Amino acid sequence: MSDGVGVFYAHSVEGAAEPAWQALSEHLLSVGEMASGFARAFGGDKLAACAGFLHDLGKYTDEFQARLKGSPERVDHSTWGARIALERYPTLGYLLAYAIAGHHAGLANGKGEGRRASLQERLVADLPKLHPQWQDELPVPAALPMVPGFSPHRERGMFQMAFLVRMLFSCLVDADFLDTEAFYNRVEGRTALRHEPGMRPTLADLKPALDLHLAGFRADRPVNQIRAEILQHVRAQADLKPGLFSLTVPTGGGKTLASLAFALDHAIRHGQQRVIFVIPFTSIVEQNAAVFRQALGPWGESSVLEHHSAFADDPRDSKEARDKVRLAMENWDAPIIVTTAVQFFESLFADRPSKCRKLHHIANSVVILDEAQTMPLKVLRPCVAALDELARNYRSSVVLCTATQPALKAPDVAADLEGFEGGLENVRELAPEPARLFEQLKRVTVRHVGALDDSDLLNQLREREQVLCIVNNRRHARALHQGMADLSGTYHLTTLMCAAHRSQVLATVREALKQGQPCRLVSTALIEAGVDVAFPTVYRAEAGLDSIAQAAGRCNREGRWAAKDSEVRIFANANDDWKAPPELRQFADVTREVLRNHEGDPLDPVAIERYFKLLYWQKGDEALDALNLLGLLKKAKIDSLPMDTLAEQFKMIDSVQMPVIIPFDDEARSAIRDLQFVDGLQGISRRLQRYLVQVPKHGFDALRKAGAIEAVRPKEWGDQFMVLANESLYDPDVGLSWDNPVFIAASALVI
Repeated sequence: MSDGVGVFYAHSVEGAAEPAWQALSEHLLSVGEMASGFARAFGGDKLAACAGFLHDLGKYTDEFQARLKGSPERVDHSTWGARIALERYPTLGYLLAYAIAGHHAGLANGKGEGRRASLQERLVADLPKLHPQWQDELPVPAALPMVPGFSPHRERGMFQMAFLVRMLFSCLVDADFLDTEAFYNRVEGRTALRHEPGMRPTLADLKPALDLHLAGFRADRPVNQIRAEILQHVRAQADLKPGLFSLTVPTGGGKTLASLAFALDHAIRHGQQRVIFVIPFTSIVEQNAAVFRQALGPWGESSVLEHHSAFADDPRDSKEARDKVRLAMENWDAPIIVTTAVQFFESLFADRPSKCRKLHHIANSVVILDEAQTMPLKVLRPCVAALDELARNYRSSVVLCTATQPALKAPDVAADLEGFEGGLENVRELAPEPARLFEQLKRVTVRHVGALDDSDLLNQLREREQVLCIVNNRRHARALHQGMADLSGTYHLTTLMCAAHRSQVLATVREALKQGQPCRLVSTALIEAGVDVAFPTVYRAEAGLDSIAQAAGRCNREGRWAAKDSEVRIFANANDDWKAPPELRQFADVTREVLRNHEGDPLDPVAIERYFKLLYWQKGDEALDALNLLGLLKKAKIDSLPMDTLAEQFKMIDSVQMPVIIPFDDEARSAIRDLQFVDGLQGISRRLQRYLVQVPKHGFDALRKAGAIEAVRPKEWGDQFMVLANESLYDPDVGLSWDNPVFIAASALVI
């Protein structure tokens, strides 16, 4: 090519002549246009377009063109675009350079050590000679504007720049993936995996279906009258300007559908593009998604997308395994997304294309953060900063939806109000008079019954026909279940049961409660996250006051009994075997302190707010950003953003969880067979999500060593899909078990 002007190519087609290949200019122009369209949601369209035009600039070299024709030499085709971006735009060019240089390998640190070469190292590396033809084929502007109306935060300037880099990166990698996929679909005659515009319903399509569903509710009892009032009041505020909101409603007050109704009305009114529900636990993603599908009637199946943190996406796996799973990943282009807090927040701090390509779809959307109080304290300040940034500069509305509103608002010196350092400002409450609602919806009496050993606890549970007991670890839950296994109507619920199994148990429990039959359920805290059950009595091992409030939401939920007859009994564990971990003990200590100094209802808003303020004060600002991620960014400059380091260190949960597929029923076995014999993953991964048990890494390794799990098609998928081969380890009552003699040596690991 260096001897004269010709056609430069972006992608070759095996066995086809060059005219059938994709022209480089066609690819770059298409990616730039598509990325621009994605970034228009937050005003970054000109920046994203330029990133798209320049991202594969290094393909304008003889060396890369030779590689397309079969040369084995690898060619760096990403760095030239980053270099040109900085030559043309010395400051804003860094926003593009990080994204362009990382569009295959992932976002690197600007300077210093990381898991990949830094941007600085890449920029000074030797590169093949760039052919000047690109200047005639690409409309790269002489100057670039910053995002119009961008609102700087006085303490978080570099946090905001890193956030913007990730958003531009998302637009670029999604556009690059989709254009490349579309080209190969055309030449190979494949059906596109992506939903084309017009194939999914719009938010406006969904509203009449939701209205019809909500019109079917009858305000025939006091609790339903209150729910109807809440719903009407919340929907009436949909015209409010986008930004930060709270929805503080006691458990049983109808938050789930009220938040969906507000989100739909608000998004339609302000031209926002989707509604994203962020759920704290994988265990209830499926439950909430099912509620939404039912509420949206004929549009339910096509409009609601579940995205769990289901299968491992380990960068150390083989390239083939990574590529195949990446091709099957969703990019959140559905109108309603239901995902986990882990998936949501870890994506917002991620560095890899597969994790980041969905981010631009969060902009200009309504984000409902369900059970906001469950955000891990060690990353609380970075999470709050991310939520604030979405509302501040990405046209998103964020709703903190909870029965126990945490004290996340910033201090207000003028009003003499305490607050959360670096907290949220201008948060508008959507619920009508939360304090009044808590009084009206009071359905339980909470009291501490002292320390109980397992013998005393089991005696009390056995005396009651219908009772729920919630404990703090899975081994304790299992021991209590075994202690009542001789009684009919005894059930068990933990995350060592796959979602399909838990759903089956909950259906049985609900029917037994409805029919007045014996029902004694022992569960871990997973049941507190919005699971719709109603027991006359609940026992709760000591925990944080927010957990106790959530436990209370499973007691007398429909107001069938008087509050004085519906007890939530808090107990301390007298058995050392079930001692809570240090952080949970601290939550319980703060709860005891609040209860000692609070004369009213221990679950009223005043007590809850006091609990969170005391908890945050005891922890201190440093513990609420345990890895000092905000401090790391505060010391950075635009050329030294720690993109790689942030992604590596930001973790919502400390232990790495690995998914094991359980052949629980015929549908699970059918999906596993398809995984073994069908080409491609589209749809199979989603079918399998109901049959996963997440296991700590050390437990996963022990299962593997014992031959209890096996990889499906490891040459193609690597370790992505591990199936429980020894089905005797999965107990029909308690889920994944470790009592089998074959596995007894690893019993201490899988807990």
